[in-house]
Amino acid sequence: MSASLRPLTTRDWPEVRRIYAEGIATGHATFETEPPATWDDFDTGKLAAHRFVAVIDGRVVGWAAVSAVSSRCVYRGVVEHSVYVEADARGRGIGHLLVEAVIASTEGDGVWTIQSSIFADNHASLALHARHGFRTVGFRERIARDAGGVWRDTVLIERRSPVVGGYDEGPDAAASGPSSSTYAEASSRLGSTQPGRTKWHVYPFGMRTR
Repeated sequence: MSASLRPLTTRDWPEVRRIYAEGIATGHATFETEPPATWDDFDTGKLAAHRFVAVIDGRVVGWAAVSAVSSRCVYRGVVEHSVYVEADARGRGIGHLLVEAVIASTEGDGVWTIQSSIFADNHASLALHARHGFRTVGFRERIARDAGGVWRDTVLIERRSPVVGGYDEGPDAAASGPSSSTYAEASSRLGSTQPGRTKWHVYPFGMRTR
């Protein structure tokens, strides 16, 4: 049976929390060690207009939501998203449906960038997002320890909307994006090998340390 989507509401919280906890338990979804304790805690951090659940035969099997990355007006078009699918429903295209819903909803609301940080060894999630136009913009090595005390690497990904806030807007449209000279200058500044400093490598759409 195929899945259908609808807005995520308070009535879905028990199932959303269950799926969230299941994802946390895999050790590959997030640094969080437990889901929010209450609906109010979850609701406060998620934008109401862009929350969805996937339902099969009346049962919630996945959810997606977004959060604002900043309260500053200049970042009003940038959000961070989360997608969770229960184990028994994986491999059935539900993740794709949820990501598509988030993209359509946020673009319709004027959002130009959707971003997320994914564990580097979560290949399934990285592949899912690549299929929907997300690109890697950075790699953070040993950024934090997980619940088991293991240092983890994360990959910062983003999807820049082709219809909202595009590079071709405004009088300087000729260069559809940052020029190679921009990267060269950034690389020169960030590639410093001063004692005690991390060396950064800048490449199109991101940076990487080593």
